[in-house]
Amino acid sequence: MTGRVALVTGASRGIGSASSVALAAQGHRVAVGWRSDADGAKATVAAIEAAGGEAVATQLDVTDSASVDTAVGQVEEAFGPVEILVSNAGLADDGLFARMAEERWRRVINANLDGAFLVTKRVVPTMMRARWGRIITVSSVTAYIGAAGQANYAASKAGLIGLTRALARELAPRSITANVVAPGPIATDMTAGLTDEQRDRMTTAVPLQRMGTPEEVAAVISFLASEPAAFVTGAVVPVDGGLGMGA
Repeated sequence: MTGRVALVTGASRGIGSASSVALAAQGHRVAVGWRSDADGAKATVAAIEAAGGEAVATQLDVTDSASVDTAVGQVEEAFGPVEILVSNAGLADDGLFARMAEERWRRVINANLDGAFLVTKRVVPTMMRARWGRIITVSSVTAYIGAAGQANYAASKAGLIGLTRALARELAPRSITANVVAPGPIATDMTAGLTDEQRDRMTTAVPLQRMGTPEEVAAVISFLASEPAAFVTGAVVPVDGGLGMGA
């Protein structure tokens, strides 16, 4: 495979870190985007370099267009134009809808949906000129099955599906694909704070009776970024242990 330039947002840990490592293992040069966890980003870069890959860490707040522009500029200077974008950065701020303050709603929408818009908007022009690109957004099974207490999160993740499919149609003539990965319960820092009871309830709902791993999600992301995936676009690929079957 020809090595490409990849940018992964929210890459200091979890799915983003695992995806960065997986893409580097395919021969890509990887920019590890991070907002607040510099040590995690450095660890991801170190893991890639220890395996013989090329990586650079770049501070990136996806909610700030100036930060996005600066970070992508740094990637372009270090490696060249971004050819693979993994839009993974996001957050959750759970609460029952009837009690949800407007600020909590907007915070999650801004980070998860607006952030993906800003980063994608910045890298698409060079992809169009090159007539090649891979856009992969990380949504969630919650986008289409819903979850009590996650109206803001579910809405933002459902919005990513609509955004990505619109991009798939618009950019297909330039040989740019756009796809969605929809993880189910994954063992990350986001789920580490759950109680044993909450974790048991979550895994019981999954047909495979366990949580997934970041590496299992990263394997799907790295495929969608590959040359053999050139005829796959507009897809929503679940990595959820069967949780969303039929949804």
